[in-house]
Amino acid sequence: MKTYNFDESYIADVPGEKEITAKDVQVFYGDNHAIFNANLKFLRNKVTSLIGASGSGKSTFLRCLNRMNDRIATVKGEIDYQGTNINSKNVNVYEVRKQIGMVFQRPNPFAKSIRENMTFALKENGIKSKDKLEERIESSLKEAALWDEVKDELDKSALALSGGQQQRLCIARAIAMRPNILLLDEPCSALDPISTLKIEETVVRLKENYTIIIVTHNMGQATRISDYTAFFHLGHVIEYDATKNIFENPSMQATSDYISGDFG
Repeated sequence: MKTYNFDESYIADVPGEKEITAKDVQVFYGDNHAIFNANLKFLRNKVTSLIGASGSGKSTFLRCLNRMNDRIATVKGEIDYQGTNINSKNVNVYEVRKQIGMVFQRPNPFAKSIRENMTFALKENGIKSKDKLEERIESSLKEAALWDEVKDELDKSALALSGGQQQRLCIARAIAMRPNILLLDEPCSALDPISTLKIEETVVRLKENYTIIIVTHNMGQATRISDYTAFFHLGHVIEYDATKNIFENPSMQATSDYISGDFG
């Protein structure tokens, strides 16, 4: 098995307006040190892919960005979002998650109607106006490229949708809260190629209004949809740069080996 020097890495100082920045982020599951000093800057209205083998830490890191690890791990370091360290204990986690939404690996619609899936969180957050709710349902489903498929079936169960439709519903449900950042944890891993393509097309459109960070095992997907890519290995961020540079001219040997398949 090849060995790599984790003291060496290449983290490009990417130009542009930063939406969220991780500074020396470390994650511990008990005595297990899962993430080592991650330093990454994510640009506004760009798509960033996190790649790496299973167990490399990319999903663990992603979950740090909206405090999803709170009850299962110890997270150290700073996560700066709009001038606030959202990893601070005195930060309201629920307010953070309104602005940093998340969609998980497998579609998880509520066992409710499509309409109720879309309005549940909105109502919980004080939006009661029927007109406002209807406007948010339509606009969010349109952004997720699902409106034309379900507009006449909003009162049917969300569980009757196909897997790809359910995942786009979950994206629509997340963006209905009007977050600034959308985190996607392998959103296509359970989907067929046609549904995957629709999700990818949706993500590319969504970056006009959202900053998107996506975990993916699919190298082709990373090259198709992301502006920037970070390569993780055994809890270390090995390289971070424009996606074109990562895949065509990586700076680190570990990155080159992983992308070429000559890894491990």
